[in-house]
Amino acid sequence: MMHVCGAAAAIVALSACASSPKKIAATYVSPMKYQSYDCQQIGLEQANVEQRTNVLYHSLKKRNTNDKVMMGVGLLVAWPALLFMKGNNGAQNIEYAQLKGDYEALRNASVARKCELSFYPDLAASAAAGKKGVLPAKPSAPVSPAAGAAPVGQ
Repeated sequence: MMHVCGAAAAIVALSACASSPKKIAATYVSPMKYQSYDCQQIGLEQANVEQRTNVLYHSLKKRNTNDKVMMGVGLLVAWPALLFMKGNNGAQNIEYAQLKGDYEALRNASVARKCELSFYPDLAASAAAGKKGVLPAKPSAPVSPAAGAAPVGQ
């Protein structure tokens, strides 16, 4: 009987564990959302999305880590502790997925407008590399040909 209760608690715990931010897929965001933005507006929105994503990434990561620790303790020591796990953070997951989608839409809008903005190849990886609440150093932006320098890649 004790094994059945422990197994049931483990199943409940596994289903309640908070998601890792690296496993959250981007929500599709139509490129039309940013169609009317100029390069400056795209850049400002990009900075806002990067900052919010970074803060949210670390919040989701902390919750996921705490749930993993609680699960380890619960499985080894006291399985009733599994009932107190924080569980799925649905609203934050949805917002995080939306931000990742917005970032891709902004990247597409930037390319369409031929803006000279640098985007991280992987927004989640850049947030993981950064410190909590602080963006990592941005990749260097291409130098404008108008400034007298050769275009990037030439």
